[in-house]
Amino acid sequence: MNTVPTPSEVPLPPASGAWREGDPPGRRQWYERGRPLTLEAGGELPGVRLAFETWGRLAPDRSNAVLVLHALTGDSHVAGPAGPGHPTPGWWDGLVGPGLALDTDRWFVVAPNVLGGCQGSTGPSSPRPGGPYWGGDFPFLTQRDQVAAEAGLADALGIDRWALIVGGSMGGMRALEWAVSYPERTDALLLLATTAAASAEQIAWAGVQLHAVRSDPHWHGGHYHDTGRGPHAGLGLARRIAHVTYRSEPELQLRFGREPQGTEDPWHGGRYQVESYLDHHAAKLVRRFDAGSYVVLSEAMNNHDIGRGRGGVRAALRRVTARTLVAGVGSDRLYPPSQQAELAAGIASADHLRLIDSPYGHDGFLIEVEQVAALVGELVHRDSSPPAPEPRRHRPLP
Repeated sequence: MNTVPTPSEVPLPPASGAWREGDPPGRRQWYERGRPLTLEAGGELPGVRLAFETWGRLAPDRSNAVLVLHALTGDSHVAGPAGPGHPTPGWWDGLVGPGLALDTDRWFVVAPNVLGGCQGSTGPSSPRPGGPYWGGDFPFLTQRDQVAAEAGLADALGIDRWALIVGGSMGGMRALEWAVSYPERTDALLLLATTAAASAEQIAWAGVQLHAVRSDPHWHGGHYHDTGRGPHAGLGLARRIAHVTYRSEPELQLRFGREPQGTEDPWHGGRYQVESYLDHHAAKLVRRFDAGSYVVLSEAMNNHDIGRGRGGVRAALRRVTARTLVAGVGSDRLYPPSQQAELAAGIASADHLRLIDSPYGHDGFLIEVEQVAALVGELVHRDSSPPAPEPRRHRPLP
């Protein structure tokens, strides 16, 4: 008998699904920045802290470090089971581990929770230094701000250059920003289902989701973390909207068609299967995520433009020196392959655009692990042997 509760049976968090001080840390480690972070939009963010996880051991010459960057609602838990501190299993569990594409017997894999996130890194659900939760006062962030914070983590770990940086969707935005801002620190680059700049349609879809969150009566201008009730309905609606864009129309039709959910009758208040599917994903997200982080990170995605202040996209892409592979998902309607084609054409060190064959739409970069693993294998030269790892220890983090 299956005794695992469904998402709707798990009690709602009082205000947020964010990780909080006192919760089990799981595999997390923390980097604390010793000085405020200067923000691209102006001002500073004090008390910056990033949660991160690592797998494998760093080589004596520190040449085997790989940076993995997550998408909008991801976190640092790339690999490993669900458990105390980690509400879901690793989101790329089949990619990172002994004998896998990112073989942790050979590579030192680092995955931070993005600045502005809610699974251990500084974000709206974090207490500000000496005060209450940041909430709606959390500052406006850009991808460049987030990458600057991650560069501080790399410094603290003693990593001068990444052997590989890989990211998809929002993670791909940050991976590209790394390669443009710090070309001397990026040896190889894998960009998946991402873009050089957010398009009007992407901004529009995110804007509708932001309105859904902010229209919730429990939003309170973002200051809900100590009210005992968060904007769960608004966040759930945002997730439903987003999830439709993450999948493809043929897949939804094939899986669900017009079938009702179980014995429910859509003519008498019941749901179709596809509606139940969206309800399921909404229920999962509100129990592990924070609405304020959803807003901050969505705004950071909307303002993404690799060419801002750099003479345009073409000029910015010419800064990339890393060996680069760019891949899209053939059925992706949110980040269509034409956007990845622009990246592949504009990065001199990239070869032709690769397409991941998948019916799953944008989510294909997370689901088609074997195809992603093959792309990783091309970049990390599996026939070569990196230096032997040093004994397991880390430089103390400031």
